[in-house]
Amino acid sequence: MNSKKDNEFDLFITDLNGNLRGKRMPGSALHKVKDEGVKLPRSVLGFDFWGDDVLENGLVFETGDSDGVCMPVHEGSVPVPWADSPRDQVLAMMFNPDGTPFGADPRQVLSGVVKRFKALGLTPVVATELEFYLMDGKSEETQRPRPPILIEGHGRRLSETDCYSIDEMDCLSAFFTEVREVCDIQGVPADTIISELGPGQFEINLNHVPDPMQAGDQAIMFKRLVKGIARKQGYAATFMAKPYAKKSGNGMHVHFSLLDEAGNNVFDNGGEEGTDVLKHAVAGLMHTMADSMLTFAPHMNSYRRFMAGAHAPTYASWGYENRTVAIRIPESPPNARRIEHRVAGADANPYLVLASILAGALYGIENKLMPPAPIEGDANAENNDKLVLPNKWDESTEIFNKSDVLKEYLGEEFIRVYTAAKRQEQKKLHEQISDIEYEAYLGLL
Repeated sequence: MNSKKDNEFDLFITDLNGNLRGKRMPGSALHKVKDEGVKLPRSVLGFDFWGDDVLENGLVFETGDSDGVCMPVHEGSVPVPWADSPRDQVLAMMFNPDGTPFGADPRQVLSGVVKRFKALGLTPVVATELEFYLMDGKSEETQRPRPPILIEGHGRRLSETDCYSIDEMDCLSAFFTEVREVCDIQGVPADTIISELGPGQFEINLNHVPDPMQAGDQAIMFKRLVKGIARKQGYAATFMAKPYAKKSGNGMHVHFSLLDEAGNNVFDNGGEEGTDVLKHAVAGLMHTMADSMLTFAPHMNSYRRFMAGAHAPTYASWGYENRTVAIRIPESPPNARRIEHRVAGADANPYLVLASILAGALYGIENKLMPPAPIEGDANAENNDKLVLPNKWDESTEIFNKSDVLKEYLGEEFIRVYTAAKRQEQKKLHEQISDIEYEAYLGLL
């Protein structure tokens, strides 16, 4: 049996789409990697979704496709228990050859925003809630989603919504038991498991951590382990925003508060309404929400979540204990006063979601913005055209690219590279003729 020292390991960075890129290396190289890092072309982080170069991002021919240096972000490695043979994994982020942060690395983008909070003596405390669908194991092969058969229980295929069902989780106990075990092994703080609104849809909440970088790392690791364990057990799992046209979409909700240098929650005023700092943050989030839509909804399929009657918000709105708004202030003890951001899909890059949310909050705090009155009742009934969120992929791309606020807080290099990737992806998909077009028009026109 191989020792951990002899195990191969995957060193990977997270590209703009949240896809993992890197190298599989022998265990004997781990010590050297820790000291020297691993070189990869900087253009790798700017790939389009399918892993193709994006020639318009300025990272390929203009630079000679030069390398960056990928440095591990944690000490040592963690096991990959679902692998067929012993293997570990190492998360990394990219630096320029001169040691400066590479501005198009999603983790570096988040790091830059966190540093701005620290300069103000503030520490964001962050938690994520990620939804996913567990599917029949052949779904990836057929490239069509199909609910799983619950082998452990009644043996039937899931077909209907059974929200908050304990029986449904009982029938998948082996899967969830292994998920919890692997989360413990990899240091991912999994908390509550919930059966959600779609057949085979679940949500697992991760605990709050006083480090947004760590929260982003944990979300990336969580998504990988869920998919890996599902395949191992004969299922498939997807964080795709809307795998079923008429079923609930997969969201990624983010909870956060802010601590001062004494460890006090600066959103807490002892009452239910929260401090002016909380309201400044809410106003900033509303102001930047449309600009940030491309990081919250990065793919063509992402926009299918934002439809009338769905649970995903379609307006930049806020309220207390209201799940129809985009920004919810949950009921809680005053010292736990926090903001829940409810816009992003589970298909989004966690680092970029956190960076965009924290940037919006910081913009509101630094400029002392104040929000409109909180909404009571159904936020979708407000019909305020000024607050409507963009619901088309290409529209979101252009709004994102023109945002002066995001350029200031997230960096111009990131805006350029991300915009170029999205434009290339849109061009590729718009050039395809869909099945429904042939079914509707061929032979009839």
